[in-house]
Amino acid sequence: MKHPARAPRDNDPAGNEPGARLTRTVLDLAARIPASAEAAHAGPHGRAQALARTAAGKAAFAAGTLALPPGPLGWLTIAPELAVIWHIQRQLVADIAGAYGRHAELTRSHMLYCLFRHAAAQALRGLTAEVGTRLLIRDVPLRVLERIATGIGVTLSGRAVGRGVARWLPVAGTLGVAGYAWHDTRQVATTAMALFADEASTPRHARGFHVR
Repeated sequence: MKHPARAPRDNDPAGNEPGARLTRTVLDLAARIPASAEAAHAGPHGRAQALARTAAGKAAFAAGTLALPPGPLGWLTIAPELAVIWHIQRQLVADIAGAYGRHAELTRSHMLYCLFRHAAAQALRGLTAEVGTRLLIRDVPLRVLERIATGIGVTLSGRAVGRGVARWLPVAGTLGVAGYAWHDTRQVATTAMALFADEASTPRHARGFHVR
């Protein structure tokens, strides 16, 4: 006897709801740490700032361009816009880690933390553990990572509605989307810089990815 197929839930990674699609995208982002040509830099903070400016400009241009189609057509560009921005930001995190000499130690957990701490902090609680006065970033199993990605997807799906509304405002909407992408990318850079700068001041034998 065949059982009826289970209807996908909004937070089900196998479903077709916006939150589920974003969950799959988030997991794909974390699945592979991109290579970086950035070597450890004598002045990593300044180099990271330069990398952040370049990446923020790329993200703003990409988002603004994809937001140009007005009305219903604009809704179709939301997913591609997010994917492009997140790939730019993922490379930025890898490059900043390289500038601080930490690229070889990056994991999926660190990538998700840097990309989404400013936007979905609540969903990321499973990635952190308090040790004394420090907040450590844990390398968690895939099942935990999937649960965290689901939380991120559900959180960000609500914000995607605002992106869609902006598509109905031809000029102001495009500028707003571009500005948000710029600001969002700068936030990612700020998180990554704080994480890796703190590590750089810790003796190597006592190191673990952490933030204050």
